[in-house]
Amino acid sequence: MSQKKDDMSTETVGLGRRRFLNTAALTGLTLGVAACNDKPETAPAASGTSAAAPAAHASSATHLKPGELDTYYGLWSGGHNGDVRVLGFPSGRELLRVPCFVPDALVGWGITNESKAVMGTKPDGSLRYTVADTHHLHASYKDGNYDGRYAWVNDKINARIARIRLDYFVCDKITDLPNVQGFHGIFPDKRDPVDPAINYTTRVFCGGEFSIPLPNDGTDANSPEKYRSLFSCVDAESMEVRWQVLIDGNCDLVATSYDGKLAATNQYNTENGYHYEDMMSAERDACLFFNIARIEEAVKAGKFKTLPGSKVPVVDGTRESNKDAKTALTAYVSVPKNPHGVNASPDQKYFICAGKLSPTATVIQLTKVLDWFDGKMEKLDDAIVAEVEIGLGPLHTAFDGRGNAYTTLFLDSQVVKWNVDAAIKFHAGDKSAKYVVDRLDVHYQPGHINATHSETIAADGKYLAVGCKFSKDRFLPVGPFHPENEQLIDISGEKMVLLADHPVRGEPHDFIMFKRDIVKTKQVYELDDSPLAIKDAKESGVFRNGKKVTVKLTSQAPAFSMREFTLKKGDEVTLILTNLDKIEDLTHGFAIPKYNVNFIVNPLETKSVTFIADQPGVFWCYCTHFCHALHLEMRTRMIVEA
Repeated sequence: MSQKKDDMSTETVGLGRRRFLNTAALTGLTLGVAACNDKPETAPAASGTSAAAPAAHASSATHLKPGELDTYYGLWSGGHNGDVRVLGFPSGRELLRVPCFVPDALVGWGITNESKAVMGTKPDGSLRYTVADTHHLHASYKDGNYDGRYAWVNDKINARIARIRLDYFVCDKITDLPNVQGFHGIFPDKRDPVDPAINYTTRVFCGGEFSIPLPNDGTDANSPEKYRSLFSCVDAESMEVRWQVLIDGNCDLVATSYDGKLAATNQYNTENGYHYEDMMSAERDACLFFNIARIEEAVKAGKFKTLPGSKVPVVDGTRESNKDAKTALTAYVSVPKNPHGVNASPDQKYFICAGKLSPTATVIQLTKVLDWFDGKMEKLDDAIVAEVEIGLGPLHTAFDGRGNAYTTLFLDSQVVKWNVDAAIKFHAGDKSAKYVVDRLDVHYQPGHINATHSETIAADGKYLAVGCKFSKDRFLPVGPFHPENEQLIDISGEKMVLLADHPVRGEPHDFIMFKRDIVKTKQVYELDDSPLAIKDAKESGVFRNGKKVTVKLTSQAPAFSMREFTLKKGDEVTLILTNLDKIEDLTHGFAIPKYNVNFIVNPLETKSVTFIADQPGVFWCYCTHFCHALHLEMRTRMIVEA
């Protein structure tokens, strides 16, 4: 077998790419990329033209035949759309959009009473916010790997965090962070810092990016010394804010250690300035570490304050108040100024900060940070075990589980593959250590990056996704507003191979990818999931209590349980709809013309809407989601008497 493969590889050397792929297909290879991995020398060199060339591989490496399923799920933050996108890989097909912070007309998010309760409303019942800016997304852990329970995503504009249930792929809770503006970085813990029996996510950490006067009541707008950011801890189950830490500087990303003891955020503007030039004045900023056990001990002991309008405990994590290592709650490790990104290596040893304005990556050893907290190390910056040049504009880093890191270079429009151990050797004085392994041009100006199971102990080094902020000449022009370019890269071999481009609507940021067997989805709801569920069509009807009217309705293809229902002008109506179909993928919709009502109900799901019947007449309520050969006939009349 191996001899045959070697012979085939030798014969294909020097062939054109198209002929090579044909040859590979004839010899029974299912993936063109597999041949590249067997013979790394056949992978393209890192140049602008050769980076685009592997697109020929896409048809064989990423195309799935009808009926074939993807190997991995991908969860993508939806940017200004305020949602989470679910993709399959290697195909890159979009499977679902999970609305969170912004109304969605397809599912009725922001229209149904259930979704409004999650999103938050004003006293008049209207949505508190209708815009969002989602950036960062991560999932829950158990034993160092994803466990398929939850994912969380932030809303930077309004300082909100949303939780997505991965059994139904729906947003079930949203929490507003008090005292925070520009909530940016997010990361769940991986186990408890004290109790070894708690080997799963119980907390989610949130980095506040914008420094604001605290309290922010308009009295200290021109007093920079009053401006501070807050680092927040949210309970993974209740979604309540457990505590906050007052800090110097602005938070960017967040990372957590595998032992649960440390959380960290890379920081810019440790100068605490509010003008551009002030934020850039210092030559170094920080990767700020939080000692979780000590913070929670301080909260338990009452060593905190609260801010006006909030009962959340706030402890002091400023640099000035945490000079004594043995009592410190925080530790500010020095890194080049205005860093962009901090990521945890799957070997559980290091956090890596990318330099952004510096062409360097900084490797911080976590045991040394803990040594400093324990008073065993005099200089905190001795926790830095490498600071090496990797290219221009380094932003974010992913891992393959084989000791290699992959960092986006925004200015170079490249992904650089570098070996962490070799970088440490080089930093220690071994100038013969070659830490840069490979470079690949991407298109263009890459930001976020992630690989399959990258920040877990199960990192498998199969696929790498990179989010490019500019697409220019990569797709058909559609006017001034270009799509962004998400690119898929094979990293299973020594050389990176570009597999595919995927145009996406802006502006997504972060993403994760994990094997499909991690998630156990439910295809049909449980009736008992909703206390309003109508379990039998015979329970349908119109129930009046003065001007307040409840309409109970069921759907079962191809009909609603009532042919019509009658209301009076001025009624406050709550309509409850249960889909009694138990068949997978048999979803119904419900729309009321002129009343701004449109939503779907999945099998055995219940949703409700409340509205004022202020327009008299006959209104055909119809199913909006194709369900049956008689779908067009699936209607009921809403009669509003004058």
